[in-house]
Amino acid sequence: MSHILKAIFDRRAIKVFDATPIPDDVRDQLLDAARVAPSSFNIQPYRLYWIASPERRKAAADLCMGQSPAATASALVVAVADLGSWKSTTERHLAWIRTAGFSDDKIAEYERRAKFGKFFFVQGWFNVFGAMKWAALRGVHLVKTVGMAPVSRRGLFAWATKSTSLACQNLMIAAEALGLNTCPMEGFDGARLLKFLELSPKLHEIVMVIAVGRKSAEHIEQPQWRRPLEATVTYL
Repeated sequence: MSHILKAIFDRRAIKVFDATPIPDDVRDQLLDAARVAPSSFNIQPYRLYWIASPERRKAAADLCMGQSPAATASALVVAVADLGSWKSTTERHLAWIRTAGFSDDKIAEYERRAKFGKFFFVQGWFNVFGAMKWAALRGVHLVKTVGMAPVSRRGLFAWATKSTSLACQNLMIAAEALGLNTCPMEGFDGARLLKFLELSPKLHEIVMVIAVGRKSAEHIEQPQWRRPLEATVTYL
């Protein structure tokens, strides 16, 4: 079994950690692994908040209802779906495209995509533009196979959550490969945690909090059960 597959199959949600510091170079490897996860249109609509200082980590753990993984971890990673980052990300990507040796045709193609990309995100007052997008796409769908772009803020958050979750999975597998352990958590006070991070609920939504550290000797390994392949996969 390859090293990566072993990390995937060995990963468990650890409930008790030894709160030993994580070296900066290891931390950066984890976050780099998250950063290169697949992302729709390469927009990377998320931010990751690494919380390691004892005071702020305790405050964040309290907002995770004091769960044992949060309270004992060496660091907490708050994964946030970010609808406000698309413009700066698009501009930085475009600047890179112009200097990375791409052909003039490829640069022009991306510039056109970047110019019209904003319409993917703009909803308008009282979602008027979103309703117009919905009507237009439904009309096109009558004669052509097309996807349905997000037409509401809730739809945009659902879209951004997919890319955010892929980044989280990369981070957890990288942690396992580097000898660390993790526990993804959905139990947290989202409104207060956003306020703690000084973020706006209009643009940001917390997807999960990941506890990171080395599992404690107190951790009791339990047998893992998953549905078998035949109950999970359909071969066509």
